[in-house]
Amino acid sequence: MIDLIKNLPKAELHLHIEGTLEPELMFELAKKNSVEIPYKTIEDIKKAYNFTNLQSFLDIYYAGANVLQTKEDFYALTWEYILKCVENNIIHTEIFFDPQSHTTRGISFETVFSGIKEALEDAKKEFGITSKIIMCFLRHLSQEEGFKTLEEALPFKKDIIGVGLDSSELGNPPSKFEQLFKKAKDEGFKIVAHAGEEGDVSYIYDSLDLLKVDRIDHGIQAINSKELMQRLKEEQIPLTVCPNSNVELKAFESYKEHNIKKLLDYGLNVTVNSDDPSYFKGYLNQNFINIYENLDLSKDDIIKLVKNSFISSFLDESAKIKYLKRVDEVVNNFKG
Repeated sequence: MIDLIKNLPKAELHLHIEGTLEPELMFELAKKNSVEIPYKTIEDIKKAYNFTNLQSFLDIYYAGANVLQTKEDFYALTWEYILKCVENNIIHTEIFFDPQSHTTRGISFETVFSGIKEALEDAKKEFGITSKIIMCFLRHLSQEEGFKTLEEALPFKKDIIGVGLDSSELGNPPSKFEQLFKKAKDEGFKIVAHAGEEGDVSYIYDSLDLLKVDRIDHGIQAINSKELMQRLKEEQIPLTVCPNSNVELKAFESYKEHNIKKLLDYGLNVTVNSDDPSYFKGYLNQNFINIYENLDLSKDDIIKLVKNSFISSFLDESAKIKYLKRVDEVVNNFKG
């Protein structure tokens, strides 16, 4: 089964590009850009990657982002993730980026975006990996600041498929950003939002009803409401679940407690993703392997989770059909 997991072509729908910053690159860029970081060695950085909750992770995540200064830095960051895509058999990725993590420290929107976009264009040329870009608003900042970022994004609109909402969930409900997301939807962006990782089911309801999302990022707390579970099943709203993240940030104490199998068995449209893989101990294959080894997942479950990732993507229907055929070909030819 682990061989099958590694061999299956996959899509990844919940991936923060800043969360792929490996300690080695953080250290290298800090030195190149003369940025002070509170670590003397690469080992010191790795030791700091022990989190107790979402906030303790975000503190180091934002500190790490400070080393990203130039277009070339964002290219290097994205290219390193692309090489991980090749290793993990990810053939389509829809990545998040957080412009406000950079514009608030004087890095222009264009610098950030052009580095990411060029790396993704090169990934298509060199490896045939397709991609979409989703811009996230930081929910610990104000809606007014979000409107400013949305304006900055409009000149690049043709290359940004959607907008999302991330950062500190508790105390920053979707209702805080209702007008911002209405404007984004009017501009033609797809809508996603982090909801129900730490926040309760009300965050998921508000994402659906106020922000009008196309996908829920995380959504694991949905299990606490039968009514919500039924609605998610009927509407087949995708949930982009991130097992490693959920365990590392203590939403579950262990993989054996993770509820992804229950969500899948109920008939929800669940996908597996790596979120911030350099911080959460593993890229996409490792997330699959961790749940496979700890939950009673069958071969059909694994195939379903992989197919859901393409079905739930923002690819057009013809591309989805093409990629689903590739999954079937691997399954049919697999000799494991």
